[in-house]
Amino acid sequence: MRTGTLGLALVATAGMMMPQTAAAETAHEARQLRSLDIMLMVSSLRCRMGPDNFQADYQRFTSRHIGMLNSAGHVLQADLNRRYGTTRGRAAFDRLSVGMANKYGRGHPWMSCMELKSATRDLAQTAPNDRASLLAAADTMLADNPSKGTQLALGH
Repeated sequence: MRTGTLGLALVATAGMMMPQTAAAETAHEARQLRSLDIMLMVSSLRCRMGPDNFQADYQRFTSRHIGMLNSAGHVLQADLNRRYGTTRGRAAFDRLSVGMANKYGRGHPWMSCMELKSATRDLAQTAPNDRASLLAAADTMLADNPSKGTQLALGH
C-alpha cells in the first residue's frame, strides 16, 4: 500500500525532524482520527432511519479502535492546551469537536449512506492498532470531494 510506504519513510526520518515538527504531525494525525470518528458518528445517526443504517458497524468500529481514538483525543487536547492554556484549550477542543460534527450534520459531501456503511464495516474489521489504515481512510473520507480514481482501500 502506497500510504504504508510513505508512513515507513516518515518513521525512518522521524529522528531527523525537529521536535516541533514531530509534535505538529502527531497533532495533525490526532485531528484526522478525531474527525474520522466524529464524521462516522454523525453520519451513522443521520443514516439510522434508512435501509443503510450502520450504527452497529460504527459501534464495532469504536469498540475495536477505542484506545487509538481516545489517545487521539488526548493528544489533540494536549496540543490545544499547550497552544492556548488549559482553559482556552478546553474551549478550543469543544469548538473544534462541535465544528467537526456540524460539518456533517447535513450529510457527507459526497458519500451516500450505503458507501459510508460499507466503509465503516471495513474500518471495523481493521486491526486494532492499524493507525496507517485509519489515517488513509480519514484522508479519503474527510476530503471535500472525491479524487478521480481514489478508492477506500483498507488492508485487513
